[in-house]
Amino acid sequence: MSGHSKWATTKHKKAVIDARRGKLFAKLVKTVEVAAKTGGGDPAGNPTLADAIAKAKSQSVPNDNIERAVKRGSGELAGGVNYENITYEAYGPNGVAILVECLTDNRNRAASDVRVAITRNGGTVADPGSVSYLFNRKGVVLVTKTAGLTEDDVLLAVLDVGAEEVNDLGDVFEVISEATDLHAVRVAATDAGLEITSADISWLPSVSVPLDAELAAKVLKLVEAVEDLDDVQNVWFNGDISDDVMELVSS
Repeated sequence: MSGHSKWATTKHKKAVIDARRGKLFAKLVKTVEVAAKTGGGDPAGNPTLADAIAKAKSQSVPNDNIERAVKRGSGELAGGVNYENITYEAYGPNGVAILVECLTDNRNRAASDVRVAITRNGGTVADPGSVSYLFNRKGVVLVTKTAGLTEDDVLLAVLDVGAEEVNDLGDVFEVISEATDLHAVRVAATDAGLEITSADISWLPSVSVPLDAELAAKVLKLVEAVEDLDDVQNVWFNGDISDDVMELVSS
C-alpha cells in the first residue's frame, strides 16, 4: 500500500491528542463552509456537505461551529469568505512526488507559504501537471476494526455501491472507490453497522517510491511543515513507507 494510506492512519491516531487540534478544527470548519457554499446548506441534498459534516463530527468539532459554518456558506449568516481551491505540485527528497491542496482567500499568501515550507525542507515546487499524473483521485473510507469483523464483511457491505477494493491496514480497513462514489460507500458502510474512522476524497499514487527510515523522516518532516500552514487542507505523496520504517520514524 502507499505511504499515504499509512500516514493517513497515523495522523488519525495523532489527532486524538494533537496540540494543534484548534487548527484542525479550523480546517474542517472551512471545508464545511465551502461545501455549503458550493452545493447548498441541506446535507440531504448535498453529499459533499454531508461528508464534510460527518468528518468534522468524527474529529469532535462542536456542533455549534459546524452549524455556523453551514449558515455562513449558504448565506444564511453573514461573514462567509470566498475561498479558492488551489493544488500545488512539488518534489520532495529523493524525488518523492507531492500534491498540496489549499483552500485560501489569498492566492499569493498561499503560494508563498507553500513554496517556503517546501524549499526549507529539501523540496522543490514543480510545474502544474508534472506531478499530478502520478496520482488518481479516489474516495477513501477507513472502517474501524471491531471484534470479528473481516475484510470480506466490509467488502460485502460496500461492493454494490462502487467499492473497488478493501485493504487491511492494521487497525482499520481501507475501502477505495471512485471519488464520486465516496458518499454512497460511507452511507452503505454506516447502514451496515460499521464504524467509520474517516471518509475523504484523496489522491492515491499510481507509482510509489520505497523510502528507508532516513528518507521517510525527511519526507514526513516536509509534509508536516506544509500541513501546518493555515491555507493547506491536505497533502499527498507517493512515498511507500513500510510498517517497520514507520515504527522507526515514529519512535
